[in-house]
Amino acid sequence: MAHDLPVPALPDPARPLKIGTRGSPLALAQAHETRDRLAAAFGLPEAAFEIVVIKVTGDLIQDRALKEIGGKGLFTREIEEALLAGAIDIAVHSMKDMPVLQPEGLVLDCYLPREDVRDAFVSPLAGGLMDLPQGALVGSSSLRRRAQVKLRRPDLGVVEFRGNVQTRMRKLQEGVASATFLAMAGLNRLGMGEVARSPVSPEEMLPAVAQGAIGVERRVADERVAAMLAAIHDRDTGLRLAAERRFLLRLDGSCETPIAGLAVLEGGNLWLRGEILRPDGSAARSGERRGPVAEGAAMGEDLAADLLAQAGAGFFG
Repeated sequence: MAHDLPVPALPDPARPLKIGTRGSPLALAQAHETRDRLAAAFGLPEAAFEIVVIKVTGDLIQDRALKEIGGKGLFTREIEEALLAGAIDIAVHSMKDMPVLQPEGLVLDCYLPREDVRDAFVSPLAGGLMDLPQGALVGSSSLRRRAQVKLRRPDLGVVEFRGNVQTRMRKLQEGVASATFLAMAGLNRLGMGEVARSPVSPEEMLPAVAQGAIGVERRVADERVAAMLAAIHDRDTGLRLAAERRFLLRLDGSCETPIAGLAVLEGGNLWLRGEILRPDGSAARSGERRGPVAEGAAMGEDLAADLLAQAGAGFFG
């Protein structure tokens, strides 16, 4: 059904709105979801949009850990450069990959409805982490997941495990590791939910900040695009991410620091949980805050400051 928000100069097949994305199957699924929501909101045909695949460093370099080659920005930098240059009109991102600060001239203020926030335990050998045999190897490129695994099962080994969902599944089949973790959101968006041996509850393993959320980035000065994106923005997801990303910002979160966080709406209130871990999983500090939704960002700031004070100097190694 067409949205009644007046928007000037809607895209058409002659001048399609260009949607920038990474080229993985999951990234493309997210770009298609964004296109479909915009098309439905304004009664536009698919031909009014063009999906533009941009190769990013994080996808091109698969044999090294992210922290060795530059961290989270490796999945966004080239796409943001294309956005600033006008080669694309919007950029679609997995929010858990996004740095907390955007380049000057760009803004992230549109989020699609959040998917399942949980991690998925994936293994041909065991139904859950605690069922793995002594000394088994768990593959993950996430410092958070690696630290959380070592915290719960110090006997297990962890190995670097990068690539898209399909690549990681192949590595499991080849015996590179006995188990891995993927995001339930990604599996669901790919129609592969059955791959999960068991979803991991946040009570058992707190997910990454903004896990399950898709963000759509635009140029600050592009009023036409701003009006279009306002029509598909999910307010609840925005409120939750405001708290989680402020928590991350205060912690100076990057791919070199194991951090987990999750905000949940409870009517007019927000419940924020956070955790920081030593990279080797030898210690963790966690806490929570509850308060009015409007104070979500302040709660994120306060919880992060509290955990840093608990941890003390040198906690992250």
